[in-house]
Amino acid sequence: MTLRVLVVTAVAAESSAVGRGLLGCGARSSRPLPGGHTVTSHLLTGLRPAPAADRVNGAQGGPVSAPVADLRRPDASARDGRAGGEPAESPADRTAGDASAPGGHRASDPAADSVPGPSTAPPSGPAYDSAAGVPGRAAALPLSRLTGSAAPAVDVLAAGVGPAAAAVGAATALATAPYRYDLVVSAGIGGGFAPHAPVGTLVLSDAIVAADLGADTPDGYLPVEQLGFGRSVHVPPPALTARLADALRTAGTPCLVAPVLTVSTVTGTADRAAELAARHPRAGAEAMEGFGVAEAAAAHGVPAVELRAVSNPVGPRDRAAWRIPEALDALRAAFEPLSTTVFVED
Repeated sequence: MTLRVLVVTAVAAESSAVGRGLLGCGARSSRPLPGGHTVTSHLLTGLRPAPAADRVNGAQGGPVSAPVADLRRPDASARDGRAGGEPAESPADRTAGDASAPGGHRASDPAADSVPGPSTAPPSGPAYDSAAGVPGRAAALPLSRLTGSAAPAVDVLAAGVGPAAAAVGAATALATAPYRYDLVVSAGIGGGFAPHAPVGTLVLSDAIVAADLGADTPDGYLPVEQLGFGRSVHVPPPALTARLADALRTAGTPCLVAPVLTVSTVTGTADRAAELAARHPRAGAEAMEGFGVAEAAAAHGVPAVELRAVSNPVGPRDRAAWRIPEALDALRAAFEPLSTTVFVED
């Protein structure tokens, strides 16, 4: 049994990074969607990279015949969401405050300095779980939804910027696919919350949170659950998150498992960053698409998870601090072990 995975990004640079990270790709094909987007399908062979110690300057070693992780049989410890055919877009086109790039999360800095190493220590604060969000109930699909398909494949779609575009793109891809997906991954780069997610960190979601879906009141912010109008939290199956994190760490790619916030306006001030951090003390990253992707996946009964590579700190807008090339490379590197362990089986 194998998996069919839909990876949804915002822009072409992110989709390209994901595609470059899919090792053992036997063939590629494209499927146009209504509205002009294109899904690029990568058929996987299951070939593994050499151990991290044997890879030098990004060169890949030969295949390794280690057993492949099985998402449908989690162990006890694992139990406790624009591809080819669309116009290319430069990361530099997505700068904060510009119509094409709402936020510093996707801007380039050719003169990038060295970046701090990522943290793997979990942030402190209350955890989300499958029964309760903050403060309402969260959506969580059981891992048994991962039923497998005839051939391992990863479909990649750049759906556009923001939760609405992401939801529409993901829903369209799910509804028009000639097969059922087993997993949806929202992937890309984003802002990291200090101090536990510095630039260069990979953040894997244990909750996908719509951080501005609610109402401001004289007494403070009320999430949509308290208004009685829906939900603002999706919780990936804990065993799925654990298996993905284990695959990354085993390959020498550390990650922080933490909530990822979805916002429609990228944070650009210290006050807003402090407000979000106080409301979500465990938050690892901020981006703009995850919750929309998770909503679409939930409507189709498919589990979703979010993976972000941190390109800049959440806080005051500082173009000099943006590290887009490094973040895109970290995103690519994350999909190497996933494409040869989690997404395929012998």
